[in-house]
Amino acid sequence: MNKFIVAIAILFSVLCSSCITNKDVVYLQDKGTIVNDSLHLKDMGKPYRVQINDILSINIKSTDSELAKLVAIFNPTERIGNVNGQETLYYDGFTVDLHGNIEFPILGKINVLGYTTDEINAKVKQALLDKYLKDVSQIFITVKLAGLRYTVSGEVESTGVLTLYQDRVNIIEALANAGDIKDTGDRTDILVVRQYPQGQKIHHIDLTDMAAMQSPYYYIQSNDMILVKPLKRKSLGAGQTATQTLTTIASIFSVLVSTYFLAKNL
Repeated sequence: MNKFIVAIAILFSVLCSSCITNKDVVYLQDKGTIVNDSLHLKDMGKPYRVQINDILSINIKSTDSELAKLVAIFNPTERIGNVNGQETLYYDGFTVDLHGNIEFPILGKINVLGYTTDEINAKVKQALLDKYLKDVSQIFITVKLAGLRYTVSGEVESTGVLTLYQDRVNIIEALANAGDIKDTGDRTDILVVRQYPQGQKIHHIDLTDMAAMQSPYYYIQSNDMILVKPLKRKSLGAGQTATQTLTTIASIFSVLVSTYFLAKNL
């Protein structure tokens, strides 16, 4: 009987330790890590630089009616019918190829890899001036990133490929857009799979530590994959809360006691 009680006590300890605690689910906790606010603010001020497979939306307009007719050939044709915004951008936007170029009407290839949207604006305007127009003073060019497209998988409420129409998106916003991480997800070791010209690399970030805001992977890039692993304790099958765990313990204890006395009376 003593061995039986010891076994029950060990089981109780294991299940209790497997409860998901507050520190497992709270983002950006103060863990004593030194955080330099000035570095974070400096990083926030950095503009996004275009990557391979990004899609750009570029429109050229003019206040002069005659000039407007000329520059209209540079703008994508508006599609009609049942085509949503993302599909329109896929067909009519400018996709950055593996060499970092976009194919622009008449102007040809323009290299945009690693440039900001403001810098691309200046490059397009200069190309127009060099090859097509004598004066661009009445030309207005709009260059925007056609949304940040990323993939979320693992212990989140809604997995899949998502797009946010913002210039900058941090990883917490990206996860919130996917319904957030489940309580059974491991926030201490989020995997970010990022594309580079030489291939993909896997990076790690702990979202329970406020120092994550200084990570180079805190702000996502287009075509990032965010993978959320399950907590190890999830595999134990215990409840997420103390109540659920005690219910599990009570059920197991009841079965074991019944089995013990049944075996003893045989």
